[in-house]
Amino acid sequence: MRVIAFQAGDMGATPILPISKCCPDGLKEVVMTYKFFVQNKTQTPQSQPIPGREADMIQGRSDGWMFKADFWSVLRRCLLIGTAQGAYYAGKQELTGEFVEVLKQAIALNPDRVASEILYASDGRAINNSAPLLALVLLSMGETVEAKHAFQSIFPQVVRTGSHFYEWLSYTKAMRGFGKIVREAGKSWLSNPDAKGLAYQLLKYQQRQGFSHRDALRLFHVKPPTEDHDQLFQWVIQGWENLPQEIPSDALAQIWWYEWLKRNPERTHEAIAKGRLTHEMAAPVGKMDKRAWQLLFNDMPIGAMLRNLGSLTELDVLTADNRDNLKRVAKVLNSAEHLRKGRIHPIDVLKALKTYQSGGQLGRSQKTWQPVPRIVDILEQALELSFEVIQPTGKVFLHAIDVSGSMSYYGVSSIGLTCCEIATTMALATAKAEPHYVIRGFATDFRDLKITARDSFSDAIAKASNQNFGGTDASVAYEWAIKHKFKADVFCFWTDCESWAGRKHPSQALAEYRRKVNPGAKAVYVTLAPYNISLIDPQDSMSWDIAGFDPGTPRLIQMIAAGEL
Repeated sequence: MRVIAFQAGDMGATPILPISKCCPDGLKEVVMTYKFFVQNKTQTPQSQPIPGREADMIQGRSDGWMFKADFWSVLRRCLLIGTAQGAYYAGKQELTGEFVEVLKQAIALNPDRVASEILYASDGRAINNSAPLLALVLLSMGETVEAKHAFQSIFPQVVRTGSHFYEWLSYTKAMRGFGKIVREAGKSWLSNPDAKGLAYQLLKYQQRQGFSHRDALRLFHVKPPTEDHDQLFQWVIQGWENLPQEIPSDALAQIWWYEWLKRNPERTHEAIAKGRLTHEMAAPVGKMDKRAWQLLFNDMPIGAMLRNLGSLTELDVLTADNRDNLKRVAKVLNSAEHLRKGRIHPIDVLKALKTYQSGGQLGRSQKTWQPVPRIVDILEQALELSFEVIQPTGKVFLHAIDVSGSMSYYGVSSIGLTCCEIATTMALATAKAEPHYVIRGFATDFRDLKITARDSFSDAIAKASNQNFGGTDASVAYEWAIKHKFKADVFCFWTDCESWAGRKHPSQALAEYRRKVNPGAKAVYVTLAPYNISLIDPQDSMSWDIAGFDPGTPRLIQMIAAGEL
């Protein structure tokens, strides 16, 4: 090594102390520079906050440093993804506690906006309606008049079914009790002017969550607004000791046929056909056989069909050679309109696909069946249709799927559906809408998952799951693109945002990519866990943070790519 000291002055000064002979022979000459110091200005390990940005950053549960997520972004994440399942880095108690605190602050700040967020999530965008219902209860607990009004205005749009009503009651009982505003909401729901629709809900969901409709009527002291309501409430409270000889009214027709079936269980086929009973109504009191299930299948709503494909296959209602029944499955499930009207979330379809393919090995069913290939194809198509997309933008997309170890956590534990599988599904749905794309996976390296838009969702999930391991470093996607001079218009990350293992922060790597390859590159991070962290620099106007599990995510990404947002 040679170290040379110069006299003060210009760069042409003569060295005054050559000491190269102080080092043993054979060692390489090393010129000492301050490159390491300069590099640190644009490259900070993810285990440390970016210098000068400490106030904007927070240490995640993985010990990596990320940016603090926007307050309203966290709220939307919690509403769409939910916290009851927990996540890799935090349990459900911890995450739900944080969700509740965020909700309370948001309600105090802007209850009307909270109401809008609840409605947005509840309208088929959340993985289920539980998080919006919990938020609805907290909104009713807001201290301001505005919060109370916001609760009342959205209540009937969030509490749509008897199942929702029971769940809302259970949360209300546990968290606040039944004050005036709650009693008014309960009375309003049970006094629905549509007596026939109300009768359907009261018959289909007779009890849930430790409540029955008899409990609800007694709790809210509802006065029947019409004769139909009066007879309906009498049935709820006392039942029908003697079956009326004739159907009292059209509104009570299903109730009558249900009671008739209880007395004539051997005539189940007739009750289903004439009374238009659902399987929830007929199965507990009738004698169910293949013919009964065929009759139910003929009018089965889309949600029930998704949940019962396995049972219908086991009973031979759905077989490879029954073309008429397979046509009906395709007509219902492969209709974007039916999927939207039924508020069928992509995760519902993915659950149905994975459960059906398992032949009964997954899920809660104790039945087994041999999957019909045509139904698998129909479910694959339904999954693609359940996402919202627009016409191709012609932009180039680089999809980076988080395949690190934390993404192996079960997003839907009942069927072993992992966050990695959900991320792969959403990424593939987006890629199928655009002709120019690359799909790779990141952990501490950027892996070729060998996934293309021509893959089925099942095949893509299998490919990603086989490489689901390792630490997390989102910056490797940008490093790969820099190395290969890949000119992406949009980087799409599908991740839980807990990036901790890199030599530089993703925002720094993106800045480097823009300097070296494409100054106009945009970045979208689709967050699939309800954490309060983000990988986007809040000062970067060309980066977006989107809450995961939203069926509209692919369309939103396309709009960002096209410059419409």
